[in-house]
Amino acid sequence: MHREHKRVPPLARRHCIPVGVSWDVIRQHLEADLRESVSIDALTGAWFLAQRVAGHRHSADDVLTAHFALDEARGADLALDLGTGIGGVGLLVLWGLGERARLVAIEAQEISFRLLRANIEGNGLAGRVEAHHGDLRDFRDARRFPLITGSPPYFPLGTGIVPADSQKAHARFELRGDVADYAVAAARHLAGDGTFVFCFPTPQRARAEAAVAAAGLALTRVRDVIPRATLRPLFSLFACRHAGTKTEEAPLVVRHQDGTLTEEMQAVRRRFGFLPSPNGQ
Repeated sequence: MHREHKRVPPLARRHCIPVGVSWDVIRQHLEADLRESVSIDALTGAWFLAQRVAGHRHSADDVLTAHFALDEARGADLALDLGTGIGGVGLLVLWGLGERARLVAIEAQEISFRLLRANIEGNGLAGRVEAHHGDLRDFRDARRFPLITGSPPYFPLGTGIVPADSQKAHARFELRGDVADYAVAAARHLAGDGTFVFCFPTPQRARAEAAVAAAGLALTRVRDVIPRATLRPLFSLFACRHAGTKTEEAPLVVRHQDGTLTEEMQAVRRRFGFLPSPNGQ
């Protein structure tokens, strides 16, 4: 089956949001188009994210993948986000890289791409984000990127109940490519000294490591994420390069046993412009 990708210039699509309008107006446009509830939520201290109330939502996976990627960025001014969804990881990376940085993002699913375009326009980022609507397996770009990020779907078909909602289904299950496809796409576009960063479930680490190796990349840094103290790791963060040796870091713990954020997670939030929470929530 032929899968097409194309660059969609700002405002070229009939349902794009006019430049300079408020988030309230953006929400109204989206709800009229999608015929469902949309929330406008803080992405950073100054940027926001429009997302479906009943759809796939921005999560700690996105935040920590972007945080891990920024530690690897080494002054990058150009990033590629594969399977960008509504822009959660890519826009956080762009925020962290600073005003000179540019982002290229590719997303195949129509509804997620619709929200991505709204989030680019709503945050005034049309001049800094190049959005492609298409399948990452077909994506080709002559540029080589110093930083590439991705958040592949976690589950193969047959390992759980696929949600009826299409956006949730594609975000969670391997309906259009898997972690190996992300690794191949990353290897194809990675600069000589660049880094590919992604997240994947800790119980499936072997699959992630095999995908990296099969793509001809070297795993250079791995860190498990524990959602709450005393629990098992939920997902892992991976950094890959064209060559290098693996470093295994101590797990990142998101919350203490009482549910308050750890100091490290508070520091992650500060990195993205959020003020410290007085009660640690």
